[in-house]
Amino acid sequence: MDEGIRLSDKYSHIFKDLLAAARKENVIDETNIYQEQNPKILPFVDSMLEENLLPGSTLMGMENVKNFLAQIEQGKHGLILCEHYSNFDLPLLHFMLRKFGGEDGKKLAEKLVAIAGMKLNEENQLISAWAEAYSRIIIYPSRSLASIKDPAKRAEEEARSRKINMASMRFLDQCRRRGQVIMVFPSGTRYRPGIPDTKRGVREIDSYLRLTDIFLPFSINGNCLRISEDDPKNMIHDRVCQDKVIFAAGSVVECKSFRTNILNTLGDDYDGDKKQVVVDKIMEILEKQHNYYEEYR
Repeated sequence: MDEGIRLSDKYSHIFKDLLAAARKENVIDETNIYQEQNPKILPFVDSMLEENLLPGSTLMGMENVKNFLAQIEQGKHGLILCEHYSNFDLPLLHFMLRKFGGEDGKKLAEKLVAIAGMKLNEENQLISAWAEAYSRIIIYPSRSLASIKDPAKRAEEEARSRKINMASMRFLDQCRRRGQVIMVFPSGTRYRPGIPDTKRGVREIDSYLRLTDIFLPFSINGNCLRISEDDPKNMIHDRVCQDKVIFAAGSVVECKSFRTNILNTLGDDYDGDKKQVVVDKIMEILEKQHNYYEEYR
């Protein structure tokens, strides 16, 4: 039995105003994959978060945020790698940086550009409207291609994905050069209890590391928007729950030495997927961090 109230039921009273404020870029191609924050949407999302965060919800590891931001302001290219449980994860990180992070937190929130899958834009106009609150680079996820069984449709979508993802990489480089911080969920999907593959990192994350100087790992403990057990594929039917949520920033990691140290352990005769090995280590860091901060809940 699902806990909480359906997203579509709890917030139906704001749908008209939300859609009126939205830009409605619901079909993605290579021309519109960079989507700047829509400031008209942020107050809607902030009010939803404030309504569902229980006392004690906070941001921890602020000393690591300060260190990360200082290096970004010195010209380094930075990446945030975050656990992924719900469609509130990006909104909550942005909100908590502004609410609990002081001036440094606000500065980092302003620099955030999230990597987002097309599903957020294309599946439901309400979900797309909420997503507009944050600057995003839209990608065609590898997981989406893998689910297509029809050969003709798959070939068509592979061509589309190449165009979209090539354009995404160009915009990613532009954002990095402007001093913006890229945020990625390394699992590429929300974690679903009982489906361990949804907590495994996707190998493409290694490419982000190779283009970046430093990364900041964020763990999440608590969840105010849970995937519906009855209708898990329908995001608008996610369940809104009040919860105590803790976001925590781990130590800043230097990307080049991180990758080099891992690859050096494999040996010259290793013939497995080296990219996956690197990404698996990232997920280990996030899991360890998550377990550590659970005691604070």
